[in-house]
Amino acid sequence: MYAVIATGGKQYRVQEGDTVYVEKIDQESGSSVVFDALMIGGDGGTVVGSPTVPGAKVEATLVGQVKGEKIIVYKYKAKKNYRRKQGHRQPYSKLEIKSILA
Repeated sequence: MYAVIATGGKQYRVQEGDTVYVEKIDQESGSSVVFDALMIGGDGGTVVGSPTVPGAKVEATLVGQVKGEKIIVYKYKAKKNYRRKQGHRQPYSKLEIKSILA
């Protein structure tokens, strides 16, 4: 069985036991997070919600806060001696999917 959840402006397809990196959630490590399911699928068919499936929840555990790969933002204007270099690392939350309650 799988489900589609939405968090941080993005949608994720998850199954029980999956580890997912999502936009940062302001909670402590080890805490439980519950999401509404936008869609449930599996052997019994697919149920699409409008916007969510009634009574369907996805339970996850927040494993920890991590940072993504470093990217370099470089601005440059020709012949003007203008150069700006800046780095960025996006913060993510690592979630472990515990159960899908249909």
